[in-house]
Amino acid sequence: MAEQPRKKVQEAARGTGTLLDIRNLRIEATVYPPGEDPKNVVIVDDVSLTVERGKVLGLIGESGAGKSTIGLSSMGYGRGGVRITGGEVVLNGRDILGDERGLRKLRGKEVCYVAQSAAAAFNPAHKLMRQVVEATLEHGVSSREEAEKRAVDLFRQLSLPDPENIGDRYPHQVSGGQLQRVMTAMALCSKPDLIVFDEPTTALDVTTQIDVLAAIKKAIRDTGVAALYITHDLAVVAQVSDDIMVLRHGKTVEWGDTRQIIEKPKQDYTKALVSVHAIDHEEHAPTPVPILTVDNVTASYGGGRVKVLRDVSVDIHPGQTLAVVGESGSGKSTLARAITGLLPPESGSITFDGRTLANRLADRPKEDLRQLQMIYQMADVAMNPRQTVGTIIGRPLEFYFGMRGAERNARVAELLDKIEMGKGFADRYPAELSGGQKQRVCIARALAAKPKLIICDEVTSALDPLVANGILKLLLELQAEEDVAYLFITHDLATVRAIADSIAVMYRGELVRYGPKGKVLTPPFDAYTDLLLSSVPEMEVGWLEKAISNRRMEAAGN
Repeated sequence: MAEQPRKKVQEAARGTGTLLDIRNLRIEATVYPPGEDPKNVVIVDDVSLTVERGKVLGLIGESGAGKSTIGLSSMGYGRGGVRITGGEVVLNGRDILGDERGLRKLRGKEVCYVAQSAAAAFNPAHKLMRQVVEATLEHGVSSREEAEKRAVDLFRQLSLPDPENIGDRYPHQVSGGQLQRVMTAMALCSKPDLIVFDEPTTALDVTTQIDVLAAIKKAIRDTGVAALYITHDLAVVAQVSDDIMVLRHGKTVEWGDTRQIIEKPKQDYTKALVSVHAIDHEEHAPTPVPILTVDNVTASYGGGRVKVLRDVSVDIHPGQTLAVVGESGSGKSTLARAITGLLPPESGSITFDGRTLANRLADRPKEDLRQLQMIYQMADVAMNPRQTVGTIIGRPLEFYFGMRGAERNARVAELLDKIEMGKGFADRYPAELSGGQKQRVCIARALAAKPKLIICDEVTSALDPLVANGILKLLLELQAEEDVAYLFITHDLATVRAIADSIAVMYRGELVRYGPKGKVLTPPFDAYTDLLLSSVPEMEVGWLEKAISNRRMEAAGN
């Protein structure tokens, strides 16, 4: 940028209070399709935005919309293979692109980043305090004594337990929600002008998420920092943002203040995001005989030292869905492991289709394996990247039914039609699919075995709302066609309302509430179910403040 335009930008920024001004941003990436030459694709196309000092701009959109890429561009950074090829990123009145030395001084001082997975962002070998003050000391913002004092103040602002001493712990010695708040303190410690929050609560349970959201919002208000808040959850972004930009395929769809976007969206895509969980699914009366009965099952890790399930009993009926909900560590996935034989129960029994299942997976006959299938949360790691879609779906057909050649290929094509993808995808590799398409392939692989029960372990939690909605609708359609039962593990209450016939609420390895959906979701509630239901963000401006206020009133009443 020439000196004269730069001066004008600086004067404009000081006059309007604009901290970040991104103009006509264009970002490209190099992709390597199997068997083809590398090619460049545009992943952010002519995007412009501004962030005022002390304000929060929410960036929302589906996977691949360019949210995180735009957020990282505010630090002048592009992930591997990604290049900023056009436009300007003006921070504090200066264009930061093309100044590598300036960027090194800027990152961690003027602009900081809070990642989605705090557990992956911290070094497990160092104590928290050392990592929280590192950037502050590196940039010479303050002395170690002052930095550690500010860190303790931030721990207190973020409602972390024992703020004076929590910095002496290692990352594995605090919970996921606490670690995410420590990461927020790390970003705030150097007194930056801008923080990029990249899906900071997506991996958290709703009961933890509400605490982290409240802490982040309070810290933003108290420190006056500006923020980009990246998420695919419109209900979450509505609680912390002043304005919202909706993105799709690297382009701006709509941009406005939060209330307008939530209450009066203008574009069809934004309207679809606002009404995303509107699935009409009423519970049905169960059949007389359940397909699966879990009877007083207790299970432990560490040779019986750590009890993770305590006398759990549930039934699942043919053609119906039992949703198992609860926070991390409640025993949801452990229940699935016990049912599949991956974690043999200490006591109790599991009856499937009228016969008692062997406790250990290795002791079960092939027919039991065929009739009880599982779909995992992360489709990326559930498929062999070197195998085509046709091979992945065809494997159960070969293993369970001995299908080969044309017969197998015809059945693969049928299954691809069932999941609304078509036989043209049979020769593609997982890397060539979107997140939603990968999960559909995993569903087709499970259906290939013609099971009577499918365990779905958080199968939509890593997906964007519209994609997740499509997966839920597909599962319901397939259930009606195949009469297959689902055990649906989730911490998303909106998903539960959309898909469940019955619900089991778990807390610390125990069943605290269980029954038909209508009964479980109707008051009076036990304390934990009440907390769980009241912690689900609603698409309403001001909901977070009301929820926190209600919690305080209830706590005062007790």
